[in-house]
Amino acid sequence: MSTSVSTGGASTAPELSAARQAEADEEEVANISLESITEGKNERGIPATKFLDDIELFANSFNPPASSELLIGAYSDLYSKFKAYEQQLEQKRATYQEKLPEIEKSISLVRHLKSKKDADETVITRYNLADTIYSKAEVDCSQGIVNLWLGANVMLEYTYDEALELLISKQLVAQNDYKEVKEDLTFTRNQIITSEVNISRIYNWDVRRKREAKFAGSK
Repeated sequence: MSTSVSTGGASTAPELSAARQAEADEEEVANISLESITEGKNERGIPATKFLDDIELFANSFNPPASSELLIGAYSDLYSKFKAYEQQLEQKRATYQEKLPEIEKSISLVRHLKSKKDADETVITRYNLADTIYSKAEVDCSQGIVNLWLGANVMLEYTYDEALELLISKQLVAQNDYKEVKEDLTFTRNQIITSEVNISRIYNWDVRRKREAKFAGSK
């Protein structure tokens, strides 16, 4: 009679089976690429989530067929990426909502100064000396010069016409960027909803499938 002795470093049958299953799962995950669960992109290259009308057909399109766990994992990962991008877009939108009124205010101010220069008038204004302390000042508009903050502690001198040209160009660019950010935010939120719907439908499909298999096995 032969006997077998198991050493501490040897793998048991269940362990080998689990390892093989893990390798198989990794192969399946590799087959579920971003292109597999998305279809097309918007104008800025944001992928559109593929809506799963027939989940079983979609799962069987992989070789081997994708499990519900893998499908849910793939769409959950896509959902997380969209949520992160949504947060970035919300920050950009807030930046433009603050930036655009500032540009409009600057344009209005330069136009006011230019109109005073054309009318050969001065401007009476108030400037801040310290916290809650202001003083009156008379601005001579005859020279037609204004200083604009360009950021990074940089201020440059412009004529009124040059300042208006620069500010209006920046306003047009900011308005266009703001419009695109709002469109991308709406698009991204739609993809988040589609991902959530897909995850829910995959889960329900798996529950229904297991229930039917259990019912068939009990006959």
